[in-house]
Amino acid sequence: MQTVTVSRDVPAAPDAVSNGFDDVGAFMRAAGFDSVTVEGDTVTVGRTIGLAELELTLELVERDVDLAYEQVEGMFDEMTTSYRVDGDGDGTSVTATTEFELGGMIGSALDATLIKRQRTQELQDQLAYLEEVATTE
Repeated sequence: MQTVTVSRDVPAAPDAVSNGFDDVGAFMRAAGFDSVTVEGDTVTVGRTIGLAELELTLELVERDVDLAYEQVEGMFDEMTTSYRVDGDGDGTSVTATTEFELGGMIGSALDATLIKRQRTQELQDQLAYLEEVATTE
């Protein structure tokens, strides 16, 4: 299993940061996906990479974190992502972790290093979105 973890300190209260998860569609779009559809607890994201069009169907799941989802359809054999918000009244740390196992035809053609690099950027962009939401309220 491969792991990508990104953290960011946000100069805002934890509740203000967690409010950024309320609009799941906007939060997922912040990662730079070309398409995002939210229907209940199911989120479908898509991205075009070169000639390949990749789509993942994700299911929001209950975990001991602020937001978590698992892939239910897509290029990975397994993929989970969780976001944890920790802090006190003045400062907050947000940590995002994705664990994945490549699989399928497209997955086997991609290098885990490429996926890690792409996912790191997506998570950094999402944490920047959380900071923007928390500090503009």
